[in-house]
Amino acid sequence: MSTLQVAGRKSLVILSGGAYPQLADEIAHHVGVTITETTRRQFANGELFIRPNDSVRGTDAFVIQSHTTPINDWLMESLILVDALKRASAKRITVVAPFYPYARQDKKHRGREPISARLVADMFKTAGADRLMTVDLHTAQIQGFFDVPVDHLFAMPLLSNYVREKYSDRDSTSDLVVVSPDTGRVRMAEQWADELGGLDIAFVHKSRNIDAANEVEANRVVGDVAGRCALLIDDMIDTAGSITKAAELLFAEGATDVIVAATHGIFSGPAVDRLKNSRISEVIVTNTLPILEEQQFDKLTVLTIAPLLAQAIKQVFEDGSVTSLFRGRS
Repeated sequence: MSTLQVAGRKSLVILSGGAYPQLADEIAHHVGVTITETTRRQFANGELFIRPNDSVRGTDAFVIQSHTTPINDWLMESLILVDALKRASAKRITVVAPFYPYARQDKKHRGREPISARLVADMFKTAGADRLMTVDLHTAQIQGFFDVPVDHLFAMPLLSNYVREKYSDRDSTSDLVVVSPDTGRVRMAEQWADELGGLDIAFVHKSRNIDAANEVEANRVVGDVAGRCALLIDDMIDTAGSITKAAELLFAEGATDVIVAATHGIFSGPAVDRLKNSRISEVIVTNTLPILEEQQFDKLTVLTIAPLLAQAIKQVFEDGSVTSLFRGRS
């Protein structure tokens, strides 16, 4: 079944970009539809082309695209597909971007810098998107860049349930401490601590080189981690420089173990080698981005985000409440 209908008046279709069709198929399975097929090709000069093979007139269309490497190609493909749907008279177009592209460029650190996260929002609107659905934005303020509704989903319940179930057999949960990798994630650490039953929190004070991407220096730990297992949390792992340096500092401060939990496993460049060779005992991520075979390693655990996205798609289609999926968390 390629469409889902409500009371004979609305029909839902799901279309997938080419970045991560496996996730789109999994989401569609949970929704109860099949992916609407598209024709995709690339011209000799690199121009992209994509169009739906079936009629989408009057449908509630959901475009699923995980913006992985090469991120600019997949972003452009998303925009072209949204434009095609608009010109084919889809009634409503929702962009489902599990990993929102350019999210780290959400503000100006100094003069003459772009705010690329806002630019992406403007491009989606211009292309014809009526709604955006995403998971764990780098900063919540990005929601304000859109003039259309944004469904901001959270992976923390999924990740924290896994942590709770796996590590509940410890002698006492008091030996766990939630650690933010920087001051900007302290609020997230507090939410994690509450979710896991009122744990203590700590954070790593670090400085970042604004002239170079992916370069940080972890300076010191604020909070008590000596003799305890540190649960180091973040929204994404890119080159793993920040995470592995923070873990080294936690061990230097007396932590007995370090577990890492993050939503988006980007795993660029040296990330896999850094994580494999670190003293971190487990790295837990979701599949908002594809994890290639060469990016997998023994202490990596990947949890599927598909059921959550499928529930949210159903709620949007049926005009229900997406907020109810998170018990009011915003």
